[in-house]
Amino acid sequence: MAVLIIAADVGAKAFYLLMIWLASAIGASELSKRKGYGEKWGLGTGLLLSFVGLIIWIFVPARAESPWRQRQARKAAAVDAAELAEERKS
Repeated sequence: MAVLIIAADVGAKAFYLLMIWLASAIGASELSKRKGYGEKWGLGTGLLLSFVGLIIWIFVPARAESPWRQRQARKAAAVDAAELAEERKS
């Protein structure tokens, strides 16, 4: 009895699920790195929990000296400088 491998039936769906799984792992890794926890923590949660891992890292708070917080501080400073410049013009 010959064994028939039906790869074509699930091939496209498996490929798309693989791409979603890898993209969520990359996204979780990048978020965790920017929030100051390192890439390994995000990569682990992204690979184990797939899309849920990415959502978890959206809600994890950033550390004090992380690039995420530094960007927020620079953005707030830019908004304050723009408001100050606007007041000086008036």
